[in-house]
Amino acid sequence: MAYAIFKTGGKQYRVKTGDILAIEKLDAAPGSEAKFDEVLFVGEGASIKVGAALKGLSVLGEVVEQIKAPKVIAFKYRRRKGYHRTVGHRQKLTRVKITSIPA
Repeated sequence: MAYAIFKTGGKQYRVKTGDILAIEKLDAAPGSEAKFDEVLFVGEGASIKVGAALKGLSVLGEVVEQIKAPKVIAFKYRRRKGYHRTVGHRQKLTRVKITSIPA
C-alpha cells in the first residue's frame, strides 16, 4: 500500500489512504477538501520518490471536524517566595481523513 510523508503546521506526517489524523488548525469547514502541497516522500513497496520527482504532487484529504486537544496546564512555582502561577492552554486541531496519495 502506498504511503506518503508530507509537512504541514511545522510537523511531518506519514500517512496512507484512509488514515485519519489530527493536525494543527486549518481554515476549512467540515466536509471540504484539504490539499497538502509540501510532499517530502512517496513510497510503495520497493519504489520510492523523493525530492525533484515530487514537484507538483499533493496529498488530498477531507476535513472531518474541528476539535480541541486536551487542556495542558503550566504551573510555575518558586519555593519560599510565595510565587504561584497557573496557565492553561488548549490547542485547536483539525481532524483530516486522507483520500488520495500521488502515485
